[in-house]
Amino acid sequence: MLFSGSCPKDSVTSNEKDDGYRGIWYMNQPLKSVYKYKYSGGLGTYCAKHKPFAIYCNRVGKTFFCYGGTTKDSNRQLIHMVSYYDHKKKTVPLPTILLDKKTDDAHDNPVISVDDKGYIWIFSTSHGTNRPSYIHRSKKPYDIKAFDLIDATRLEDGKEVPITNFSYLQAWHLPQQGFVCFFTKYGWGSSRTICFMTSRDGVGWSAWQRLATIGNGHYQISGVTERKAASAFNYHPKQGGLNYRTNLYYVETHDFGKTWSSADGQKLRLPLTETKNAALVKDYESEGLKVYLKDIRFDLNGRPIILYITSNGYESGPKNDPRTWTTAHWTGKRWNIQPVTTSDNNYDMGSLFIEKDGAWCIIAPTETGPQPYNPGGEMAIWASKDKGITWKRLKQITHTSKRNHNYARASVNAHPDLYALWADGHGREPSESNLYFCNRTGDVYALPRRMSDSFEKPELVEPSIPVDEDKPNR
Repeated sequence: MLFSGSCPKDSVTSNEKDDGYRGIWYMNQPLKSVYKYKYSGGLGTYCAKHKPFAIYCNRVGKTFFCYGGTTKDSNRQLIHMVSYYDHKKKTVPLPTILLDKKTDDAHDNPVISVDDKGYIWIFSTSHGTNRPSYIHRSKKPYDIKAFDLIDATRLEDGKEVPITNFSYLQAWHLPQQGFVCFFTKYGWGSSRTICFMTSRDGVGWSAWQRLATIGNGHYQISGVTERKAASAFNYHPKQGGLNYRTNLYYVETHDFGKTWSSADGQKLRLPLTETKNAALVKDYESEGLKVYLKDIRFDLNGRPIILYITSNGYESGPKNDPRTWTTAHWTGKRWNIQPVTTSDNNYDMGSLFIEKDGAWCIIAPTETGPQPYNPGGEMAIWASKDKGITWKRLKQITHTSKRNHNYARASVNAHPDLYALWADGHGREPSESNLYFCNRTGDVYALPRRMSDSFEKPELVEPSIPVDEDKPNR
């Protein structure tokens, strides 16, 4: 059901227009060094464990997207924003303010989904249990003018109970099947228990499944095909916790969560509770390496490819080099693990794309930015034509920036004109943050920070320029 306009809880929803695109600046865990923070910057499309931020809808020729915005007089007050890019008109409208999340924490950023009828769904996450979470649906298909707050429920011991809190949500809609969501529940066996739920209509949800409760918990990234849903995750040892995240695991379901298996088809009994199990892709703990998850995609045969960074420690700075971008590809017989390149922060984040010809592509801030060793940098495009064995940097697509660019997020069903969406921000001090996107060839556009009209064209700020010399994979 929907909350009625007379319901006090409906006061959560703003349904107002803003006059431009402004992202939130956020930091986490101050450090006693020149680098200031464990991570920081313009994090409007943070974090890797939130998916997706953008979806292309061919029926109307628009890419709908959401992001963590902020108010005109603050760079740090989190506002949930929704908008779209019109591929025919090459314009964006005034963005819609969905709600004020009442926090400065970018872990509460929203994610987006679109159902078979074209209704736009926004899932407003929360960092832990201190704040409520919300689910909204657009009043009309393919329309961002107004949203209704959904009175969502889940099954618990055979009864329907309200859904009021979830963290790190990743919402996927499978055609003619419904929603599958991966998320985190704080507590319930470990500090961060990774979970799964499904829904046919987005209102009534299944019972929550625990996927794993090893050590102090997990971070996960997920992906779907028409036939399966899958999660890749690390684990947090009891000694050290999340700053010592390590190991790489993979699980998948072909039947909406009724059964789960490893990549090689071994049936799994969930939740997983031991570090050594059939879902283990790579034991990084024995090598003393940390694992930072970035993305997961599937090759043309439906086999998973996991993108992540390994490093020697959690603090920013050169002492924890190398930060190695890595892919793990299930070949059908084994996991083929290969390096891509290196960059200078654990929280450098980009997206993996699988092209129609089978080539792999990464759009990510792998190049050193104006605040070295802080999250992000200059964006680049990398490509592999041999399934990740070798990589070539095709081009650097941002140059001489004032602030680091970070968290390039792939659009679902990406249109060539809007391939990845991200934000910039200063790595060592609070700053304004602008929103950007690039097309498939690498032209970079800035979304208008202030608009004088109801619709405006994003500004081309970085035309695509091939690099003169290749940066080799290491």
